[in-house]
Amino acid sequence: MTNADIPYMISDALMGISDNPLIILLLINIVLLIVGIFMDMTPAVLIFTPIFLPIAQELGMDPVHFGIMMVANLCIGLLTPPVGSALFVGCSISGVKIQHLIKPLLPFYAALLIALMMITYIPQISLFIPQLLGLM
Repeated sequence: MTNADIPYMISDALMGISDNPLIILLLINIVLLIVGIFMDMTPAVLIFTPIFLPIAQELGMDPVHFGIMMVANLCIGLLTPPVGSALFVGCSISGVKIQHLIKPLLPFYAALLIALMMITYIPQISLFIPQLLGLM
């Protein structure tokens, strides 16, 4: 990926869509949510961190904040059908059919998305504990 300058090409494409950092972060969130639905977390982090971290740093985002945002996105994806592996594991353990579980979970998905937006756009939420412990 580095030899082919893929992170640079994606960065240029995202920056070409908008100069507004809020829009670019929203686009990154959407991509990571979709990736989280279809891909397991570890390969997604390994593939997409070198692509999106330079963009986030170019926007002035702290790498720790970006990492927390990325993990939150991918965790929400793990709980989201059609592939959400964590949801299927929970359903198989409890014996509940996934069709019966999706509708009651909608308010929780809404809460997760609101929390994700707060994590993304209010960096103090993510960075409070590292700053409190003197790690930053």
